[in-house]
Amino acid sequence: MTARMPVVYLPHGGGPWPFVDLGFPQEDLAPLADYLRSLDALPPEPPRALLVVSAHWEQAVPTVMSAPHPPMLYDYVGFPPASYELQWPAPGDPALAARVRALLGDAGMASAEDDARGFDHGTFVPLMLTYPDADVPTVQLSLRRGLDPAEHLALGRALRPLRDEGVFLIGSGMSFHNLPMLGDPAAGPISIRFDAWLREIMPLEPAERDERLVHWAEAPQARAAHPREEHLLPLMVVAGAAGEDRGVLGFTGSLMGARISALHFG
Repeated sequence: MTARMPVVYLPHGGGPWPFVDLGFPQEDLAPLADYLRSLDALPPEPPRALLVVSAHWEQAVPTVMSAPHPPMLYDYVGFPPASYELQWPAPGDPALAARVRALLGDAGMASAEDDARGFDHGTFVPLMLTYPDADVPTVQLSLRRGLDPAEHLALGRALRPLRDEGVFLIGSGMSFHNLPMLGDPAAGPISIRFDAWLREIMPLEPAERDERLVHWAEAPQARAAHPREEHLLPLMVVAGAAGEDRGVLGFTGSLMGARISALHFG
């Protein structure tokens, strides 16, 4: 019998930060890199596949990558040349992509697939640390345009059966994502207040937790922490897939003065 997989919302940092010197303080980078390297030990057994919801892909309907060998997508600009030579040649999993679409269809959700899109940096950057051998089949799933939190919670609920099928679901974003504020002394207090709210609601009874997530914009400093919420929405998918599992803090650290955290379920 396959062990139930956990679900995780993780911070993927900025650009290709672990592999290219971007001027980030090393005291920030080392703990986050260590956390991401340790994440492969979280599942109770090696996953048969990864399903990653990245903040960096939005489509009109939830869309899965269906290529058997996805290319790289360097969806950042202005970085050193080495940033565009990084490789993470994990295989795709067309059967998992089809299974995702079937589950969404069973839940009454329209979906699509894309056999040309590559892994964006929300996927390949953290997973180059977690699974450096790139030997676990990986499928990326988009957010839905409009970024409605209730829709993304429902999306996660539809995908919940995958946890019992050996699939490790990862939401890749950032718990604080106000780029102009990084390095500003005001980012610390703002990010800490929003982070405290996340920590407060994660252990709640799941129905209450999800209701609070639907109304996340009412949280303290919510719109200062997320002027646009695409980096928070992967958490909604993860929380939906969590079911009755309560959330726990998996990691907390800082990035250029801002508090960032990872949340684990199961």
